[in-house]
Amino acid sequence: MKYLPNTITIIRILLTPFVLFLLIKGTTASLIWAWALFILASISDYVDGKLARTLEVPSRLGQFLDPLADKVLVIGTFAVLAYRYPHLVPWWVVAVIALRDVGVTWLRSAMESRGRTLKTLHVAKAKTAIQLTFLILTLTLLVAAKLPDPVGSFGTSLLDTSLLYVLAIVVAVVTAATGVVYAFSHEYKPA
Repeated sequence: MKYLPNTITIIRILLTPFVLFLLIKGTTASLIWAWALFILASISDYVDGKLARTLEVPSRLGQFLDPLADKVLVIGTFAVLAYRYPHLVPWWVVAVIALRDVGVTWLRSAMESRGRTLKTLHVAKAKTAIQLTFLILTLTLLVAAKLPDPVGSFGTSLLDTSLLYVLAIVVAVVTAATGVVYAFSHEYKPA
């Protein structure tokens, strides 16, 4: 049982290429599968952490793999959406998310090289929840637009508004703000 949280995290990493491939394909069936697999991967993010705490089996591997799995899933999905649907998710949003993650990863590495650990802040967990919620909403609307009316017309009408574009900006601002919080945080502890 002590390996279960890390196994779930690895499964999330392995699911990501399938999600991205299915999104790029863009057919109705592939979008539905991408949506379902993305939701499954998102739920696994909560489950693996909860299990590690419940079973009291936190590991350094898990502390490394869990944020990596999140970054691969989130940045990969944002990048494919920006490629396929740039009117919904602009490229600069992907850049902001990627730069923030690179910056925090660099900061975490710098702290570890000094024998300290950068504590994961609650705002980072909230940021991930906001990103996953945005992506699930976007994928849900993309799937809805492919379905027969009235669901299809409802999904299409929402995709034709600036709703997702505005929400993408909000996600980018929140993401950047959490990077700034990390940069000025003193939540460091000995490794």
